[in-house]
Formats: sequence, structure tokens, C-alpha cells
Amino acid sequence: MLYTASVPVLRHYLGQVSRIVERVSEADLQAQLGDAFPAGQQFGIAAGYALRIACPLAGREVPDLPSALAPRLAIARATLGAMRVEEFEGAEGRVILHRAGQADLEQTASDFLFLYGMPNFFFHLTMGYAALRGAGVPLGKADFDGQHVYAEGFRF
Repeated sequence: MLYTASVPVLRHYLGQVSRIVERVSEADLQAQLGDAFPAGQQFGIAAGYALRIACPLAGREVPDLPSALAPRLAIARATLGAMRVEEFEGAEGRVILHRAGQADLEQTASDFLFLYGMPNFFFHLTMGYAALRGAGVPLGKADFDGQHVYAEGFRF
């Protein structure tokens, strides 16, 4: 269950971000909301979170990622794509020790995934998306989730 709740979801949304990044300029990726990190950095952090979530659940070490956004996204997606359901067997019994800012946390695998990992992944994904929208980049809900379909020019 933890595989299904994490790997396909993370991989799907990193694919959406990759498609967005391919469409925007470097200048667009510098857009930010208030004093938050720029959109490109938010997306890069989300890619890092994807592996910081899935790797401990699979009993793997978290690999280092390049700092450049496109390769970072590609490597994160490829790493997730190489993970198998079998690696997650017994994950529910794992205790994940990690840091949240300056806090040292010890969480069950389920709490780690649902209360820490996925919310942080989507936080950074959404901040990047919102920064681009705020800068006037024509993105809609369909760009974010890859599920919705709207008439040409309609933006949510």
C-alpha cells in the first residue's frame, strides 16, 4: 500500500512538473511568491522530497541529485520508475528517522508518508506552480494534475 500511495503519485506529478519546466523560460523559473524560494527551486526541492520520501520507505539510501533542474527531475523520475512493489514489503513496520528543518523526527512509515512526506512534496510543487501563475505564465489545473480538460484559453 505504501508503494501505491507514493511512487506512482510522485512520479506522475514530477512528470507534470517536467512538462511545465519544458514550456517556460529560465526567467519564469525565477518567479517567486513574496520571499519564498523561486519556482525553479521549489520544483527542485519537490524532486528531492520525492526521493526523500520513497527511498526510506523502500529501505534505500537517498541518492544525491544534480542541482540543475531538468536533470534533477529526470533522475528523480527514473529512480522512482526503477522502484518495485517488493521493495516496500514490510515498510509499514519501518520507523523513519529524519530531519524536518532543525527538528529530529522519528515516525512510523505511514505517518512519515502521509503527515510529512506527501504534504511537503505538494507544498513545494504548489508553491512553484503558484509562483509561475503569479508571474503570468498561462498554466491551468490541467497542467498541474494532468487530469482535467478545459476549452482552449480557459484557465483555472
